[in-house]
Amino acid sequence: MTVRLPSALMPRLEPVRLTLQAAADRMQDSLIGGAYSAIAREAGDGAAALFLPDGRLLVQARSLPLLLGSLIPAVEAVLKQFSAAAMREGEGYLLNDPFMGGTHLPDLTLVRPVFLRDILIGFTAASLHHQDVGGITPGSIPPHATSIFQEGLRLPPVQSHRDDRLDPVLKVLFEANSRTPDLLLGDLSSQWSATSMGGRELQQLAIREGEYFPVLCNALIDQTEILTRQALLSCPDGIASWKDALDSDGVGDEPVPIRVTLEKRGDRLRIDFTGSAPQTRGPVNAAPAAVLSAALYFMRSLVPDAPNNAGCLLPLDLLLPEGSVVNPRWPAAVNARTGTVKLACNAIIGAWSRIAPDTAVAANAGVAAVIAFAGKSADGRDFALTEVVASGAGAHAGGDGTSGVSTDVSNARNTPIEIVEARTPIRIEHYGFATDSGGGGRHRGGDGLRRVYRLADGSGTVSYRGERHRLAARGAAGGAAGAVSRAWIERADGRIEALGAKAQFEWQAGDRLHVETAGAGGWGESE
Repeated sequence: MTVRLPSALMPRLEPVRLTLQAAADRMQDSLIGGAYSAIAREAGDGAAALFLPDGRLLVQARSLPLLLGSLIPAVEAVLKQFSAAAMREGEGYLLNDPFMGGTHLPDLTLVRPVFLRDILIGFTAASLHHQDVGGITPGSIPPHATSIFQEGLRLPPVQSHRDDRLDPVLKVLFEANSRTPDLLLGDLSSQWSATSMGGRELQQLAIREGEYFPVLCNALIDQTEILTRQALLSCPDGIASWKDALDSDGVGDEPVPIRVTLEKRGDRLRIDFTGSAPQTRGPVNAAPAAVLSAALYFMRSLVPDAPNNAGCLLPLDLLLPEGSVVNPRWPAAVNARTGTVKLACNAIIGAWSRIAPDTAVAANAGVAAVIAFAGKSADGRDFALTEVVASGAGAHAGGDGTSGVSTDVSNARNTPIEIVEARTPIRIEHYGFATDSGGGGRHRGGDGLRRVYRLADGSGTVSYRGERHRLAARGAAGGAAGAVSRAWIERADGRIEALGAKAQFEWQAGDRLHVETAGAGGWGESE
């Protein structure tokens, strides 16, 4: 296969690639910089990308893989529901339904068609984790949910904007369902601004390249496909499996197995999750759009310098058994899908290391603890904040794993102490590494993080979603496993209450929440 591009246009390919990547990254900066909620503005829990008129991914920002992969099914869902031929300038389309292209309900995805002289030239899309979209707990991440109906407002693909304005009926609907409507509407306006800016940059590039613009875009996708296939061809053929497990589903107490089998033949790769647990009663189920993020992350890692587009997925066959934890049937609860996707990604990497041993790394900690705080301070003011606490990266043949960092699909930032304390009556009394939590070996696994939160006044509710409380991240090449996560409440009177991987509790002024995320696996036997 060769790039379908006349030789005279080849010098234009790299400038177009760089321009597109810069446009996607500026969209991302606009999206996060204009957001109102801490989970978006500080943690960076959002993603932006540009698409061709037929829905193929043209370029994605270098941001959060957990959301980047899910933008592809979201755009496909919009195009399935609405005719592209009937779309007009100034329109936008919104969804969060996990059973129609979404991931979990706090992630609202906005898709905007882009026109040049009334001709559709593509789409811009932005997804953002919103602070609250309703449901039975503040923050819309109830750790014990058993149905999607308990998790918040569910939107199939709907037309959200006309003439560059949010539909007033939809605005009222959001205000009626969110505990933090100002944050929701503010963050949604940031999504609209980001997609608008990306649209303008796409228009400018199309004007610059003229009639060759579609040809150059297709050539970039061809180039990525070719490079990905070449990378696969350079690796040995083989079949390998890897099995991991979630601590529980948040409702029962049994582990939830995640199993993946990779089959690499020539220039194609099959990723098959057959053998993973049936869908669970609790909310750890992951919709296909969410699991695609893990597969996209891995395929991109094969050729990280290739153009950042849909071409890397063309050599891939992804099998997600219906009715399983990685492809649940409606109305399954899905809000805690992050841990499932992270372990799925770790499993893919682990299985691949058995096919291509030179790439072997120890398991990442596989934790991105998500904590939603809400309540009322002593002066009567409501507060709400969601944050992500990172863990450790696996060690490898070249050195130690990194400590206190988001890994693989979860590229979120740790929320600064100053933001937590400015927006809530919570004081952070300790923030550092969970010392020696990384697995030992010739190279140590990265340590997790330790946070201690004290509620200074008032009262509130906390939803805690963690992982690796019982099942540690494995080492590689003789390295030791990392330490498990821990979380507990220290009441003001000194009582200690241990927390499981999924927990919800009330706390009062003087109570402390202690969180220690897991360490990653070590690499190699100790010398």
